[in-house]
Amino acid sequence: MRGLLFAVGAYALWGVFPVFLKMLGHMPATEVVAHRVIWSVPLAGVVLWWLGRTSDLKVAFTSPRTLLMATLTAILIAINWGIYIWAVVAGRTVEAALGYYINPLVTVLMGVILLGERFSFPQIVALALAALAVVVLTVDAGGLPWVSLVLAGSFATYGYLRKTLPIGPSQGFFLEVLLLSVPACAYVIWLQWNGLNHFLLSSPGDMGLLVLCGPVTAIPLLLYAFGAKLLPLSAIGLTQYIAPSLMLLIAVFVFGEPFDLVHQIAFALIWLALGIYTWSIIQPRSPAKS
Repeated sequence: MRGLLFAVGAYALWGVFPVFLKMLGHMPATEVVAHRVIWSVPLAGVVLWWLGRTSDLKVAFTSPRTLLMATLTAILIAINWGIYIWAVVAGRTVEAALGYYINPLVTVLMGVILLGERFSFPQIVALALAALAVVVLTVDAGGLPWVSLVLAGSFATYGYLRKTLPIGPSQGFFLEVLLLSVPACAYVIWLQWNGLNHFLLSSPGDMGLLVLCGPVTAIPLLLYAFGAKLLPLSAIGLTQYIAPSLMLLIAVFVFGEPFDLVHQIAFALIWLALGIYTWSIIQPRSPAKS
């Protein structure tokens, strides 16, 4: 039960995150990402110390391979954050939601391409329906839904590479934000030097929002990490749809973004694809015949 509460809490927080991002809409997405990184470091560090897992980091810092992989995952999550923040502020939250709906199907595709896994028939049908949804949106817009594809691709690749890190989720997150904090601090200093910084004593509201970027980034990630340890993969697979569903509802009913017939058809195809994919995961396997 605790694992389910952790997972639901994480995805619910991710789902309502666009509301917080809209408050930061007058700032560049790169500046918001920088502060997400900077203010996540102390919080993640305190959690790591509280869990008594700081010794794992000593091993990580002595392994060039671990540092290289952590750098790659850190770059990928920074790209994902940047595109996501820009999409919400630019009024493209619907596309962002679509990206996170597509993500599990992209993960399946990567498993086949990179790990030599085999498609099951339901997975083939699900991927075909998802591809059809992308085609529908592409024809309607006159171009690929790149926001959705980049978000899905970057997060799926991040998840794939993240599994190669020989350290736990909380240690990995701390290592990633610690590595990113160097360019993030340099960028904030550059903004300050050029008079473009929003983190100013004269703007206490902006300062408060930027500091909050740390907790709203770290807390759901840590909740997810704890939930993933306690839940089977099938349960995590079901709860992950909470976030894009909330994002879609907020985009349409709070932000007033368009959701016309073409969007409805595309999302219906995606929901059908996810239904088939989820069914293929949770259905019990037939017992072996004696």
